[in-house]
Amino acid sequence: MAITSGTADSRNVGSKKATPMTKEEKKVIFASSLGTVFEWYDFYLYGSLAAIIAKQFFIGDPTTTFIFALLAFAAGFIVRPFGAIVFGRLGDMIGRKYTFLVTILIMGLSTFIVGLLPGHASIGIAAPIILVSLRILQGLALGGEYGGAATYVAEHAPEGKRGLFTSWIQTTATMGLFMSLLVILGTRLAVGEDEFAAWGWRIPFLVSVLLLGISVWIRMSMQESPAFAKMKAEGKTSKAPLSEAFGQWKNMKVVILALIGLTMGQAVVWYTGQFYALFFMQQTLKIELATANILIAIALLLATPFFIFFGALSDRIGRKKAIMLASLLALPVLPLWAFSSGPWAIGLGAFLMQFMVQGAWGVVPTYLTELVPANARAVLPGFVYQLGNLIASVNATLQSRIAEAHYGNYGLGMAIVAGTVAVLICLFVAFGRETRGIEISGAVSKPTH
Repeated sequence: MAITSGTADSRNVGSKKATPMTKEEKKVIFASSLGTVFEWYDFYLYGSLAAIIAKQFFIGDPTTTFIFALLAFAAGFIVRPFGAIVFGRLGDMIGRKYTFLVTILIMGLSTFIVGLLPGHASIGIAAPIILVSLRILQGLALGGEYGGAATYVAEHAPEGKRGLFTSWIQTTATMGLFMSLLVILGTRLAVGEDEFAAWGWRIPFLVSVLLLGISVWIRMSMQESPAFAKMKAEGKTSKAPLSEAFGQWKNMKVVILALIGLTMGQAVVWYTGQFYALFFMQQTLKIELATANILIAIALLLATPFFIFFGALSDRIGRKKAIMLASLLALPVLPLWAFSSGPWAIGLGAFLMQFMVQGAWGVVPTYLTELVPANARAVLPGFVYQLGNLIASVNATLQSRIAEAHYGNYGLGMAIVAGTVAVLICLFVAFGRETRGIEISGAVSKPTH
């Protein structure tokens, strides 16, 4: 298996008169995006309720139990790249649709069962063991979900709209966030704080079964992607996706470049602008939790449309230019934002960083799927995306915390993060290639001209 390189055709792509999405195209995007909704619903649900979960499933003082709860959360995060390999391999061997059904079922059931799981007081050590196992299963399925979703949408998208179509997948992270916040808030108000801490916290996990039912019903009605169906009919599906994808240097160098020069750079800004910003407001500026969450939520909500804007822009000016534009805009904001002291200034900085990283992330799924051949398209993009996120999130947090802890200077930490992003962007500029206009319906991606 080889990845055919070449300059993408930009003469006619994006120049055609815009036509509205068909009903079937909307259905493809919606079905594929449901996994991202589930991902972020569960992500914020567990994160928001970590303190309560710690008391329910672990024994020890509040600090120790909270750390154990976070470690359980981290376990699900760490296994995501492995999930991308496991389920991506299945997607490249047996098809996108059936793998899609498996991943959404595992994700949904793993979230739902947490709401039914007895606590440590009832079943002892089995409680935390089962909880950690559920988090790992959820992480594995989630790791395979992203690559499958991006691939499925990209292979259905019409010529000249691939960037626009796949960018919709990213917007649903915001939907998952707000769904979790609304369900938690509604449950708290309905049952009261004492009852919520005792048993009401289970309701948001149990409610997720409704989203699971809708997801499975819609995905069962979907057809296999045209590119995979064509490969299967031609007998060109991969018999050994992992060895073909990772066993040849011509493919591995594409993976390494996309990992280091693209996904890691964007993820550093994403996690700094969203999660570390939240931590900084709470721990350093001592802003109330509710106020800090509201500021970040507003920033995320306002910035979300830029996923679509930059995805569509990449259909006109190219993937590489759109990613570079959004990335370069983030650099001066990082250190400047770090020296702000008021909550609204921090919130504005968070919005600016969200706006910029939305631009890059809006193009990433298209770029990754166009970068590799169809018979490795489910495994490679998902693996690169998940591993890049994992490394960058740890890197951004450690760099910022070390600078703040040892030098008492939060701004220095942000300057270090900005420097990291600058280096990664330079790598992408130097070695990344343009992919817009590449034909992806065959077993090997190739320019259309």
